[in-house]
Amino acid sequence: MKALLALEDGTNFECRSFTCRGETGGELVFNTSMTGYQEVLTDPSYRGQIVTMTYPLIGNYGINLEDVESDRIQVSGFIVKEYQKFPSNFRAKGNLSDYLKDHGIIGIEDLDTRALTRHIRNRGAMRAMISTNDLNPHSLVERAKKLPSMVGQDLAKDVTTTKPYFWTNGNQNFTNDNLWQFRDKKLSVVAFDFGIKYNILRCLEKCGCEVIVVPASTSADEIKALDPSGIFLSNGPGDPEPVTYAVKTIKALIGYRPIFGICLGHQLLGLALGGKTFKLKFGHRGANQPVKNLTNGKIEITSQNHGFAVDIDTLDKKDVEITHINLNDNTLEGFRINKLSILAVQYHPEASPGPHDAFYMFEEFANLMKKR
Repeated sequence: MKALLALEDGTNFECRSFTCRGETGGELVFNTSMTGYQEVLTDPSYRGQIVTMTYPLIGNYGINLEDVESDRIQVSGFIVKEYQKFPSNFRAKGNLSDYLKDHGIIGIEDLDTRALTRHIRNRGAMRAMISTNDLNPHSLVERAKKLPSMVGQDLAKDVTTTKPYFWTNGNQNFTNDNLWQFRDKKLSVVAFDFGIKYNILRCLEKCGCEVIVVPASTSADEIKALDPSGIFLSNGPGDPEPVTYAVKTIKALIGYRPIFGICLGHQLLGLALGGKTFKLKFGHRGANQPVKNLTNGKIEITSQNHGFAVDIDTLDKKDVEITHINLNDNTLEGFRINKLSILAVQYHPEASPGPHDAFYMFEEFANLMKKR
């Protein structure tokens, strides 16, 4: 069916929906991954965003139960050049169109995604609307302008768990709120859920950690009552600066136990240390972002999904060691403070898309906890 994509700057693209009727709005971004569309769809860091896939043919391997990163589709809308409705993969349990339709998500095709991506690169990520109901470009552009900006939005509160749970054998095991305690004395990790991906939890478990996942608003006193070996700060969507409650808690936990932050967790840790964050023009989203590891000189090809970054010049270099930088724009990708047992990376080491497996970051975190 006919659809229209309208951007807040007045640009519009005629297209068609390959899922359902309706309309949606959000921040328009692009992802350069060639595969992994199901992980993209279910990554909570995409909350409030319409995602354009730059790879032209999407849907080839269908949908399966193993590749989800949360309990639902998180994107506001999905854009592809050409949808492939006949999946060819032995793991497929259905097709992408039905999967999106079942969750009420509009997917569109038959538009020039190269031109759209180039426009976003030149003009920056911006608000947009997709509609099958309103095909009037002027009307839809005006509605896009009225959508909330990503700057200033605390979206972590929208995706975090409402109550704590154990992560055991690859599954969520919800606990009684009044019975928070670890079950044995092996490495125990409290993971703050700002929009946590399942594969991060799998990696922590693979390192021998017992993991309790807690809501984003959990207090420092509640964490200390658990007496964990370490504290993990997860990825998540939106602007880090409005998440003031988490920054306050992190400040109170610095120096108490080893802390490891990824993506939004990296940004929140940077704010807790006195740094500043800023919005990137079009963000880093894809499985091919080159990052230099300054500790060994190696280049890591990383998976990333973020629209904000920590300003590298606002961190105190006397205490903070810069460990990773992005080779495309020299933005901060990682830091550590040895005397406080703090590790942080902006990219997603649990994805490990390149030749250098970034799982070592989880192993470093485990080693810090063992030394405690």
